[in-house]
Amino acid sequence: MVRVETPISYIAKRWTPSVKTARRAALTAVAMTVFIIVTGGAVRLTGSGLGCDTWPKCTDDSLFATPEQGLHGAIEFGNRMLTYVLSAAVGWAIIAARSLKPRRRGLTRLAWSQFWLVMGNAVIGGITVWAGLNPWSVAGHFLLANCLLTVAVITWVRIGEGDGVRRPRAPRPVRQLAWAVVAATAVLIVLGTTVTGSGKHAGDSSDVPRMPWDWSAAAHIHAIAAWVVCALAVAVWFALRVVDAPDDTRARARDLLVVLAAQGAIGYVQYFSDVPEVLVGLHMFGSALLWIAVLRLLLSLRERPAAAVAGVTVPAAGDLPEPAAAR
Repeated sequence: MVRVETPISYIAKRWTPSVKTARRAALTAVAMTVFIIVTGGAVRLTGSGLGCDTWPKCTDDSLFATPEQGLHGAIEFGNRMLTYVLSAAVGWAIIAARSLKPRRRGLTRLAWSQFWLVMGNAVIGGITVWAGLNPWSVAGHFLLANCLLTVAVITWVRIGEGDGVRRPRAPRPVRQLAWAVVAATAVLIVLGTTVTGSGKHAGDSSDVPRMPWDWSAAAHIHAIAAWVVCALAVAVWFALRVVDAPDDTRARARDLLVVLAAQGAIGYVQYFSDVPEVLVGLHMFGSALLWIAVLRLLLSLRERPAAAVAGVTVPAAGDLPEPAAAR
């Protein structure tokens, strides 16, 4: 059978990136994911959710925003165009992961899954427009973006590790506590969509449907979940000190506490100041940083050493020599 060479395999044969370059590529995908989460929020907060009233075109007659659609059309269309920038960042991460030597198939699959998540979320975004900004599809759009962020962060971290068997860096009870932080934060983020879905920032000035419950009650439940996450994060930080965990793991726990403190302060200020758009946008940015901090803490609780295959040690990505072409 003749194997057809793809453009990516062609590049991989002729280019070996340094691990530093590959990590930068993966980090670019992380950064662009956070950016598009925030700009997606800006579309809603400026009332531009239906600035382009159909999808994939902007209007029935035009692929692009028209002068008649004004600023709202420009904002919505601009956010759609950012999907291509995100796709380019993910594409760079895929090429870099595929081109590492020796080849790491699991890492390449992780990178490719980001592409499919981008495509899937683009479709959900279109459905959201067709549904007139139905709050349930808006929530799904946001949550799938967080799934993309999850995979992007894992890819970024995994590039700096080997492919051997995972080894714990803290006792099992501490790792279970960290998993509880992950689960509680995921619930917190989902509850945040119920506040958004019932709140006053519907995304357009038209009669947009809202989730069928009181916004203030949803905000109070969200706040309770936030305090649960805070309590668990403090418990993890304290436990890591008791078991004398590695310095970098303890630093990840400290980072999480800092992000939680800032995010909590923004949340309370926005609630008592009638949820101004700027603070809501900052809170969305903080939500992304919080999820990244939680994932980095969890991933720091184990290590992936070099893998040995048939008596030959395959080095961890962080141990690979930098190719001459990259120096």
